[in-house]
Amino acid sequence: MKRLFFLLFVLSLGLTAGAQAVIKFDKTVHNFGTFKESVVQKCVFEFTNTGDKPLTISQAHASCGCTVPQFSKAPIPPGGKGKIYVTYNGKGRAGGQFRKVITVVSSASNSLARIYVEGTIEIED
Repeated sequence: MKRLFFLLFVLSLGLTAGAQAVIKFDKTVHNFGTFKESVVQKCVFEFTNTGDKPLTISQAHASCGCTVPQFSKAPIPPGGKGKIYVTYNGKGRAGGQFRKVITVVSSASNSLARIYVEGTIEIED
């Protein structure tokens, strides 16, 4: 009987050892279209934890200071949803097309994920 309990205990450890969070974004690119440089742009990237462990985001950093991501550090349960809010300020930037990357670092098995904002800035006189 002790062997049976021991065997069940070892098996349960093995089953939970493979459990992980997985981050899956609804979309990975947001296009703001064409806009005037003085108009601050905002968007939201939604994601789901498709894994079987809680997911936490530890960092979200952009490729430049004109792009600012914000997120909650609260754990997202398995099957739960979360959001990353991104603000882009093109004031004083060169006109034309741009593409900025936001790198998201999390506890997921795919711990590094990248999301992008892009668009075209019109310079104002």
